Amino acid sequence: MIRKFKSYGMIGTVILIAAIFFLTLPMLNANVGFAETSSSPTIECSKDIAKNIVHATALGLGEILKEVKKEDKRIALIRSFISPIRFYPDQSGYFYVYNSKCVNIGHATQKDLQGKDLIDHKDVKGKFVIRELRAAAKQGGGFVEFYWVKPGTKGEQKKMGYVEPIPGTDYFIGTGVYLQ
Repeated sequence: MIRKFKSYGMIGTVILIAAIFFLTLPMLNANVGFAETSSSPTIECSKDIAKNIVHATALGLGEILKEVKKEDKRIALIRSFISPIRFYPDQSGYFYVYNSKCVNIGHATQKDLQGKDLIDHKDVKGKFVIRELRAAAKQGGGFVEFYWVKPGTKGEQKKMGYVEPIPGTDYFIGTGVYLQ
């Protein structure tokens, strides 16, 4: 099936993957609520969505990036791909991408972070957030609880993030669920 995709070129592949992604996006908005604890069924549903959407996007980006050899073009493609994507009913779902050195490659809501080395970034509780996300990605994927600024609000809020490596690259991609 991949051979058929290659006959359309990289742009065709990007369009196809984006179309599949956006056709499945409405499922992410279907009655997903937020709750106080990570043991709540609605949080578990949101975590499942986060895990599945990150996994699908990581696989898709991994395939697309096979065709792109220059680092600056890879970064531009990642940024343009993740930039418009929002999900969850309150639109708080978005993607972020880092490399294995904890340099931000792309962030859908905080463009000022792009290109910055965040290896020493600590949240309000003193956790090295990006280091822990990197460790989870190195294990093949996983959840990390931390504090981060929720779009449209001030101050950091508790968040459950999920990350996975992007196959064939030095990058990992993530999203998360803000916990109230």
